[in-house]
Amino acid sequence: MANYDYDIGIIGGGAAGLTVASGAAQLGAKTLLIEKEEALGGDCLHYGCVPSKTLIKSAHVYHLMKNGPQFGLPALTPPPVDFKNVASRIKTVINIIQKHDSVERFCKLGAMVQFGDPVFRDEHSINLDDKSISARTWVIATGSSPAVPIVEGLESTPYLTNRDIFYLNKLPASMIILGAGPIATEMAQSFCRLGTKVIVVQRSGQILSKEDEDMADIVKQEMEKEGVQFHLNVSLVKVHDLGSEREVIIKDFNGTSITLRAEQLLVALGRSPNVAGLGLDDIDIPYDRDGIKVNSYLKTNHKHIYAAGDVIGGYQFTHVAGYEGGVVLSNAVFHLPKKTNYTYVPWCTYTHPELASIGFNEKSAQKAGLEYTVFKEEFRANDRSLAEGETAGKIKLLLGKNGKPLGIQIIGPHAGELLGEWVAIMNGGVGLSKIASAIHPYPTLGEINKRVISSIYAPKIFSDTIKKGLKFFFSFKGRACECGEDIPCKKEEK
Repeated sequence: MANYDYDIGIIGGGAAGLTVASGAAQLGAKTLLIEKEEALGGDCLHYGCVPSKTLIKSAHVYHLMKNGPQFGLPALTPPPVDFKNVASRIKTVINIIQKHDSVERFCKLGAMVQFGDPVFRDEHSINLDDKSISARTWVIATGSSPAVPIVEGLESTPYLTNRDIFYLNKLPASMIILGAGPIATEMAQSFCRLGTKVIVVQRSGQILSKEDEDMADIVKQEMEKEGVQFHLNVSLVKVHDLGSEREVIIKDFNGTSITLRAEQLLVALGRSPNVAGLGLDDIDIPYDRDGIKVNSYLKTNHKHIYAAGDVIGGYQFTHVAGYEGGVVLSNAVFHLPKKTNYTYVPWCTYTHPELASIGFNEKSAQKAGLEYTVFKEEFRANDRSLAEGETAGKIKLLLGKNGKPLGIQIIGPHAGELLGEWVAIMNGGVGLSKIASAIHPYPTLGEINKRVISSIYAPKIFSDTIKKGLKFFFSFKGRACECGEDIPCKKEEK
């Protein structure tokens, strides 16, 4: 057997890479973790999930401060936002979490951490700072970067991406956002709430284009109420740098040219896999614009080289990258064959209201040719929602022909948290009747999960057939009150 420097080498210190490194080291494998940035944690910690959710919370609190009368409180006009304070809070939160993703912690676990830009020299070795390092098994988890579109003038125009937006020195007076996916919509609403005039430019006719239109439209309507402007179904023509402003020229679906101007330009048009500079061509690892090609075991065409996380495309979520890291551990360390299964991947867009999903939505179900029935419940019928002034939104359950849920979409307050019950239901194969008969605390938002399930059984339980059967066996007398448009509803007189 060949003598390698390490049992396993991991390139990339984000969610997937950290999961593999932590598990492998604790299982006794001699582990090397290589990260090109100055600190571990990946995009999620430094430029994604953590800073964005911290910013969203700050924006939400400021929004509440300005809307006291909606809750019976005095009207207030808070002073303008000093974004340096918001950015400082973001950095504080990151620094606290960073301790969990520190070199010291991974060293204590038994993993060697090195920083730099590794390049494969052969199937088992990389060059790092002019030093050759070998490993029996390699895992590529280099993540992704903001995708930059080819638009005339953009290369000579300053613009922001998710790597810049959380660390600005001041709040922009105005901002044009290219794209209307999760990052774009979250940032659009947050900066609008903080006081920025926000314009969103989207090539398709719908924001959050992977979601069902009826759900995404609720997000759009709420954002428009708060002041976000949308230009949908348009094409990008040119971008200009005007010095103190950025100019974006677009064409609508009628071919009419529209000129937009703002202090800042945010590009949020998707992600590109980080494959450049790794030397993948030299060791014949196939990849394309979507990422490195792997099989269901997350192996590349070399059985000892795996890839996981954003660099392989697919679901580009931190929790999916962590899951894929676990699959790699099973295959590469335990040597227990395990395939990826993305049937019940949950995700959430953290706008207000939040939009969370698991399984099929109507778009994907129709594309797959599945038959389904839709059951819905509105948040405006939920007592806790009414008490909290959070009435926008609904839950939508897609029920398959076999009576099992195909998917759930929730748009409403704390939708991501409410989805947790469905994660357990669908992954655990729990029968819906058990949830319908379970006791949920009152008043909670979680009651909406029970109510949408109950709506499946209610027509059967309260059907004419059941009523006739009960009348036959127990001589029930039927209705005690009849109400009509012209007759007030009264109790039956004795």
